[in-house]
Amino acid sequence: MNNAGFGLREPFDKASIEAEEEHLDIHVRAPMRLMHAALPPMLERGAGNIINVASVAAFTPRGTYGAVKSWTVSMSRWANNQYRDRGVHVTAVCPGFVRTEFHQRLGAGLDDVPSWMWLEADAVVATALKDAGRGRAVSIPSARYRAIVSASRVVPAALSQRLAARGR
Repeated sequence: MNNAGFGLREPFDKASIEAEEEHLDIHVRAPMRLMHAALPPMLERGAGNIINVASVAAFTPRGTYGAVKSWTVSMSRWANNQYRDRGVHVTAVCPGFVRTEFHQRLGAGLDDVPSWMWLEADAVVATALKDAGRGRAVSIPSARYRAIVSASRVVPAALSQRLAARGR
């Protein structure tokens, strides 16, 4: 499972380019390298699962965090389609807010996030493993977040961006 647990507190225009490059390296280059290393022996065996942790932010305009998570979803979809006939499944897990230390470590003040938006880590993992076992390319481990992602596909980008900004 690839999961960085890393984000930037500053918006793109305030963050240093070095911080943005590190963000890109951690969320794109590291999972790509890990997948590239794990894939050949799985293909040789004819079986395996790779789970990449993305985010529902991948489906909404959320700055560079959403952008790197979009890459994770796109790469996972492609790889799952490319390698599933050879026994290897790749799944991007796209949770929303999960009760972990991620947001505290980031220093994100999330007191205004409604309690119904929070997911328990054990439930996210259980759903992700079930979806990976079924060969799904994308796992969104909650009906409420599946509804949000579905809505994001039909809502104009500008409105989606404003709504996503409220959920920070």
